[in-house]
Amino acid sequence: MFTGIIQETGQLVRVDPLKGGRQFTIECTFAGELQVDQSISINGACHTVTAHDEHSFTVQSVEETLRKTNMGDLAKGDLLNLERSLRPDQLLDGHLVQGHVDAVGTVERIDKEGTDWLWTLSYPAGQEALVVGRGSIAMDGISLTIAGEEGHSFTVAVIPYTFEHTNLKTKSVGDTVNLEFDILGKYIVKYMENRGE
Repeated sequence: MFTGIIQETGQLVRVDPLKGGRQFTIECTFAGELQVDQSISINGACHTVTAHDEHSFTVQSVEETLRKTNMGDLAKGDLLNLERSLRPDQLLDGHLVQGHVDAVGTVERIDKEGTDWLWTLSYPAGQEALVVGRGSIAMDGISLTIAGEEGHSFTVAVIPYTFEHTNLKTKSVGDTVNLEFDILGKYIVKYMENRGE
């Protein structure tokens, strides 16, 4: 479980092919504190640490993960949003994030508004019931609030701190992001569907 509060942007330093997947080696300042088998969110997708040293750690993405996320588009040198799993004694500063990516969205517009930015993103049709104005969404693992919605697109406001301390500063129109819809909303929608409502 995660909160969507990015702890650090790590740098992808190596990509190795695996049968049916890829192995990623990522540099970050807390690599030496990690343990094998720990969960870590990478751009919003939950992974398991398979190896680490003082400067970097390694994870593996299987074919299913590559198909359902933008992990397959990553290249050496990319900045990645990193969050370690939530501890019981931590404050829940963002919202409940599982690290289970629901869809890949596309950046359609980035508008500067004063000191903030308004980002408009599209997502695959059919999931509109999960996007709620003033509701939560995780975008590349970042907990954000939906400012507006229309069709199968939504807008979020990004403050300067979030922009500077995540990989958003490297994104541009046409880029993809991993999206995770609010888990509470998903359960409610599933419950209503099962009731035929």
